[in-house]
Amino acid sequence: MSDEPGPAGASSQCAGIVIAVLSSFINGSTFVLQKKGILRSRDKGSSYLTDIVWWSGTLCMIIGQIGNFLAYNVAPAVIVTPLGALGVLFGAVLASWILKEHLNILGKLGCILCCCGSIVLILHVPKAEATSRLELEERLSDPVFVSYILLVVLLLITLITWIAPAHGKTNIMVYVSICSLLGSFTVPSSKGLGLVAPDAFREGPSSSRPLALFLALLGTLAISVLTQFFFINKALECFSSNIFESIYYVTFTSVVIFASGLLFKEWTALTLTDGLAMLCGFTTVCIGVALLRISQEALVTWRKKTKKKEEWEKAD
Repeated sequence: MSDEPGPAGASSQCAGIVIAVLSSFINGSTFVLQKKGILRSRDKGSSYLTDIVWWSGTLCMIIGQIGNFLAYNVAPAVIVTPLGALGVLFGAVLASWILKEHLNILGKLGCILCCCGSIVLILHVPKAEATSRLELEERLSDPVFVSYILLVVLLLITLITWIAPAHGKTNIMVYVSICSLLGSFTVPSSKGLGLVAPDAFREGPSSSRPLALFLALLGTLAISVLTQFFFINKALECFSSNIFESIYYVTFTSVVIFASGLLFKEWTALTLTDGLAMLCGFTTVCIGVALLRISQEALVTWRKKTKKKEEWEKAD
């Protein structure tokens, strides 16, 4: 029996890719518009909750999340997730146009390396996913996955209650870590809702258990998205949208890969080639993040300073 997807599966994947691309462009504008709204409200001395530009960014976030949900349920996550890199690039272009944020050559190179490394990383993840509600229930109760989720919850409580109040405004990785760790809940919940929904709303006495699981997944997704939404806005109040979005995409993607691997047991099918490719992709991602961090304080120019210009700068 052939493993190749049939016409229905191929068309479903194409639809998922189209939706994912559109969602990436919409998500790319989210941080920029919200940042613009925050800056406008700060100049006016009012709350950003009263700014129409901020609300337009919020609307883009809602539409983007709906698009992601649809894409994850009509195409495999390993196809949909890499396309999120388009949002980073689109966001960088918008930020330079709307926010007048400038990325020097190190920042641009870091952004490209982050996207390339993440795409290599995800494309070499073994493609194994749950295909039924019963299979999903079995994997959700796996001791390894449960232990991981409990560890993530503990880390989130520590970050939110102790670390964020003290260091959130000075260290971008605090808010990035909170939003990225929540990816352990958002993507599995999105995939799970699509698997559980047909059984949850089927008439009959056996629908109570699927309905309970559906509501639990929906509640988990809602809480995760709202918490991400809150801390994304706190991060945008303090940091550049370009830097935040690039680092957030990389860390979020890495967490999602790890969580999906634990939940769907993808690592059992990992080949040596895929393992080496993932290691190279992760190394590329780390270099990209490092360049993004360095670019915040580094001054890079292609022209050699003249002696006279150096004397002027010293005099200033």
